[in-house]
Amino acid sequence: MTRPTRKAAEPSSRARRPARPALRLSLQFADARHRGALVRTDVARWIRAALAVPAEITVRIVDGDEGLALNRDFRGQDHATNVLTFPYDDAPVLGADLVLCAPVVEAEASAQGIALVAHYAHLIVHGTLHAQGFDHERAADARRMEVRESEVLVGLGFSDPYAR
Repeated sequence: MTRPTRKAAEPSSRARRPARPALRLSLQFADARHRGALVRTDVARWIRAALAVPAEITVRIVDGDEGLALNRDFRGQDHATNVLTFPYDDAPVLGADLVLCAPVVEAEASAQGIALVAHYAHLIVHGTLHAQGFDHERAADARRMEVRESEVLVGLGFSDPYAR
């Protein structure tokens, strides 16, 4: 029996999907409590889905003390926050560090009644967008960022975080 062959004019499914920008990822766990929830291939997929340009990104999961110190030192806020984004280069490759505070992420996911992995995906996409210049200081910018976050997360198979 001969196998059917694809016609030369018929594009493969790979050719139909838009190419994702290149990503060099470093995933660090200063707080290892969520290591099992954050699979490297998943984290890379979440970041790539939010990227518009090639990037070198470090994702660091920290404890409350480190999260507090970073937020105090860099934002003047005397509390740990869920995600901090430190962009440091944008050409020719975007460079950024995303720092997520494990106890804050866990508490927020629990309070919102959502899966921990879904909240991490949202915050990693959020941080990746910040690294590319998105912000939410003004209402119009916040709406633009939320729309992009929703598109990315729904495309990844997560619920829209703003539809709750």
